[in-house]
Amino acid sequence: MQMQSYRKLWAQAVKTGIIKSNLIPMVAGLMLALYTYELSFIDHIPTIICAVLGSAAVIAAAGTFNNVYDRDIDKVMPRTQSRPTVTGELSARSVLIVGIILLIVGTVLLTLTTPLAGFLGFLGVFFYVVPYTMWTKRRTIWNTEVGSISGAMPPLIGWAAVAPNIWHPAAWALFAIMVIWQMPHFYAIAIRKKDDYAAAKIPMLPVAKGERRTYIQSNVYLVLLILSSFLFLPLSLGLTIVAFILSVIWLWMSIVGYHKKEGKKWANKMFVYSLIHMMAIFGTVIIYACVGLILQAQ
Repeated sequence: MQMQSYRKLWAQAVKTGIIKSNLIPMVAGLMLALYTYELSFIDHIPTIICAVLGSAAVIAAAGTFNNVYDRDIDKVMPRTQSRPTVTGELSARSVLIVGIILLIVGTVLLTLTTPLAGFLGFLGVFFYVVPYTMWTKRRTIWNTEVGSISGAMPPLIGWAAVAPNIWHPAAWALFAIMVIWQMPHFYAIAIRKKDDYAAAKIPMLPVAKGERRTYIQSNVYLVLLILSSFLFLPLSLGLTIVAFILSVIWLWMSIVGYHKKEGKKWANKMFVYSLIHMMAIFGTVIIYACVGLILQAQ
């Protein structure tokens, strides 16, 4: 029982939920690159293993650094007060050391795939820790936009792990969609936890500018998300249609829910659908690439 409890504490420290959700777009980028460049899945199994483990490690490293740095504000917010770095169940020093080890191991594993993948993995952690966590998160309403750069790195890392470069339009389509997707996703979280952020004096958009401004800005990004669907058009009409329909549904839900004056209920629906949207789009990309690889092999 004690060992199980200890594992749970470390799962909180490295943010396993975020690791799992970020591995989906990473795998999507990797599989799409394999299909695009007509590469063998079997021949690249060692590379794929290194890419998955390396990505998981650098994402975990980012989570541990964030937990260590944000201990002061985590104490104030009810949703984060139980984090082991706040309660003292895990010392900040031990979590920091583990984070450094994870960053080194993850970067090395990704570099074993390609140096570019290793660089992108390190860059993702840097953007999350320095420009986002240490700089903009506590200072500006644009912290979400800055943090989205780090959050959109996984598909590029996956692509770079097997592809000769990241300049193919399909790679940047995944990156752009991931950047835009994060805006309404995190705005919904910010409204759901508005009181927490206000107590910690974090200038999230609904705290600093109000819920109406957040609603309008969410819809602007949802329109951009709909338009970004067409980035898939040179690759696949099917992917384009799936992304377009899923994004139109999200905008429709936003407009209808807000005009019903559902408030936090609207934010909850937006948050849940954002997860469905992300899983559906990147899941479709993975299936599309897998089917394509199978047909190529025949």
